[in-house]
Amino acid sequence: MDEPARVGSVRLPYSTEYPVEWEADVVLRDGSTTHVRPIRPDDADALQRFHMTQSERSTYLRFFAALQRIPDRMLTQFVTVDHVRRAALVAVRPAQEPGPDQAQGQDGPGREDIVGVARYDVTDDRPGRRTAEVAFNIADALQGQGLGSVLLEHIAAAARERGVHRFIAEVLPQNRAMLGVFREAGYAVEQHLDDGVVSVSVDLDPTDRSREVMADREHRTEARSMQGLLSAKRVLLVGPAQGGTVDELLAARVREAHAADPGDTELLVLGTEVTWADLGQVGLGGERAAGEGTAGDETAEIDLAVIAAPPEEVLDAVRRLRGTGARGVVVLSAGWAEAGPDGVARRRELLRTAHTEGMRVVGPASYGLLTNVPGARLRASLALTAPRPGRVGLFSQSAPAAVTAAATVNRRGLGLSTMVSAGHRADVSGNDVMQYWQDDPHTDVVCLYLETLGNPRKFSRIARRLAQVKPVIVVVAGRHGSVVPPGHAVRATRAPRRMLDEVLRQSGVIRAENTHQLMDVAQVLAHQPLPAGGRVGILASSPSLAALVADAVAAAGLTVVGPPEPLSASAPDDEIAAAVDALYAPGACDAVVVVSVPVVLPRTDAIARAVAQAAARTGRTTVVSALGLHGMPDELAAGEIRIPAFSTPEDAVWALGEVVRYAQWRTQNHGTPVRPALREGVSDGAARAQARTLVESLLGQDPDGTVLDQAAATELLACYGLALWGSRTVRTPDDAVAAAEELGWPVALKIAAPALRHRADLGGVRLDIADAEDLREDAERMLTAASSLLPAPDPALEVQAMAPTGVACVVRSVEDELFGPVVSFGVAGDAVDLLDDVTHGVPPLTDVDVSRMVRGVRAAPRLFGYQGAPAADVDALEDVLARVSVMAEDLPELASLELYPVAVAERGASVLHATIRLRPAERRTDALRRALPG
Repeated sequence: MDEPARVGSVRLPYSTEYPVEWEADVVLRDGSTTHVRPIRPDDADALQRFHMTQSERSTYLRFFAALQRIPDRMLTQFVTVDHVRRAALVAVRPAQEPGPDQAQGQDGPGREDIVGVARYDVTDDRPGRRTAEVAFNIADALQGQGLGSVLLEHIAAAARERGVHRFIAEVLPQNRAMLGVFREAGYAVEQHLDDGVVSVSVDLDPTDRSREVMADREHRTEARSMQGLLSAKRVLLVGPAQGGTVDELLAARVREAHAADPGDTELLVLGTEVTWADLGQVGLGGERAAGEGTAGDETAEIDLAVIAAPPEEVLDAVRRLRGTGARGVVVLSAGWAEAGPDGVARRRELLRTAHTEGMRVVGPASYGLLTNVPGARLRASLALTAPRPGRVGLFSQSAPAAVTAAATVNRRGLGLSTMVSAGHRADVSGNDVMQYWQDDPHTDVVCLYLETLGNPRKFSRIARRLAQVKPVIVVVAGRHGSVVPPGHAVRATRAPRRMLDEVLRQSGVIRAENTHQLMDVAQVLAHQPLPAGGRVGILASSPSLAALVADAVAAAGLTVVGPPEPLSASAPDDEIAAAVDALYAPGACDAVVVVSVPVVLPRTDAIARAVAQAAARTGRTTVVSALGLHGMPDELAAGEIRIPAFSTPEDAVWALGEVVRYAQWRTQNHGTPVRPALREGVSDGAARAQARTLVESLLGQDPDGTVLDQAAATELLACYGLALWGSRTVRTPDDAVAAAEELGWPVALKIAAPALRHRADLGGVRLDIADAEDLREDAERMLTAASSLLPAPDPALEVQAMAPTGVACVVRSVEDELFGPVVSFGVAGDAVDLLDDVTHGVPPLTDVDVSRMVRGVRAAPRLFGYQGAPAADVDALEDVLARVSVMAEDLPELASLELYPVAVAERGASVLHATIRLRPAERRTDALRRALPG
């Protein structure tokens, strides 16, 4: 490994090795994909070719001169970088013409063409003010496709990792496109015209606006990428025509399913035994079935490829799809990452090949894609019977789960707009489909069956945005989401198991435990309006049923309106009408639960008809549990309104309760991101720069991290406006008295060892010591106690000025490999230590999130005047928690932080002790750049 880089005398925590972590596959504005990677010395020829294919105008705007060829010396300089002070990223695609060492169609990735370049050169190395000059060059054919903004995000992320805080650039005034990239990125930008050149200065610290811009662009590009797959009309099936292997059976199943219901899809078939050099020139063979075509027409293009073949043949097929117009491939067969390291490498090659060819990958081990969009019904699936058209979008990872979900949908008569099975979700995931569904006019309800969350931070961000406009219902395999099936690449996590619950809650999604509950909630949301509140009216066929339903309603957190009146299923029509009219009277309730179970007489549909008509007339949310009715029966339909029927009253009430909670969440204030002013008298950018410089100077190379002493911890916390209460470490009674004289009386005395620091019951803490004599006696006593309790022969004590008396709390942050920064809060003592009474949040947090965390612990009443005690300054506590969340979000090197105790008095909150550990940062799953799984 290369030596770590240095800036002056500062030893930086990164090396000049090729940063493979900067490689990424990205989606452009039109939904196509390309590969971004650091430049290499062997890119010289490709860079020269790129330059020579650029228009004269593009060359002039980049170099301020007409430059037909890049001079050799300059070319060498461009491709020779150290990835620290000088770095460059290139966007690449397969070369349009084969190189001398590769014939067309030959195995292997082959030569690459550069289609975009972004580079920076450090011009100011001063710590905390590191500045670099940045430049871009985008291929003429891709200008306007968003590649410039993507490269800016990626080069900015790389620069931040190398301690660069600001970009500067010189741009000609007529280069409006480049000026627009800077201006629209959302960063803090300054520009002025000087001698005919626009000087641009870009502060690289993320802002709310830059995050919003990134999220908007990500949403548009990923939605368009999925649109390209789900609007496919010409589908190529690549797989064996006959035989008994798994791949042969998969291919046969696709043909059979398509023959049974072709939708609006034309299926073209290619057996993998055929040698094909170019899809536009070679006939594909095989009989043309009804609704099928052949790819023998030179003018024919395809939209989507479905492949059932061994991994090596899949890779070959994907390479040969170049130039066919295919926007993606659906891989039905398995045998990839679940097969071990070789399979992982093959899957990586599959993604790299597909993305550089501009295609997305669905699978491996996918069940396929289905849509019911009028006029564009896609059939590219193993499903023999397509679900009926409806307003529900269904995403499932595994093929078996997709089979179960599709069967449940059909059995209930629910209806789908879209069904996507991602299999091992090597590329396309639930996040992509949610991006598409947000603007899809044919989808009103989103259902996700997830086996794993590969990127929970991105999931939370996208789901929260989607749930504001459409309900999202989620099943996560395994109660705690910790099951990792074979074939799935998921980072390990040490976060508490309930962390997944917090991510889902923070996202505003409805969590179901299984497919049954998923469909229970979906059928209410798809066919009933959202209730205005939680007041529930009950209509039941017997007093015992009425009592049972009332208990279930109360247990679901809803309110029963009035005493439930029983109504016999055999009651006369006028009695039924009167009871139903009273229940649906204006303002009588917000939702209705109807339960009808005749004991002796056969079921009649009189109550069902009356309830359906009343629900349609009033728009009142209604659920029914009636003997013999399930799903979306015709008996509960009135015009276009259908009332969902459930097998049991408990199922109906549970689903209604989840819908009510979601409706309330939709109307709640979700707050704004917490952005406290970090340091008095210093701009937030300068404060962050100071923190970054300090982290660079303190960070060691130990993968387990470096624990900061109190002086360093105090300095780092101060960058975020957190004041650490002063203390002194001593080893003798006389030293303790001297420290007290310096800090001021009265003082607290603690054994410095972490195991005893907070244990007053073991003699580890003495408070409110007012004079030297008492302090000497307490110090001698504590040193003696420490010697007997601790293995260390020379225990240390800590002297600290007394802080205002208050409620002791603990605030922690941990950098998790999967979830990123996880912030937690608890009221210190047995509630945390014994009962794990702790709340969690994943930054960025809003003010509402912070407030909920503080009030969410069971011991929270202690902060609000419990048993006559004075109320604590909760605002000051929330400010501490907010600052920790911002610090954790900013610093991925912050492996762990513990503020314990934080004494929350009637006025103010005092941080009495901090333990901080830094370690070299890993790239987060949702870094500030748009990238596909890789």
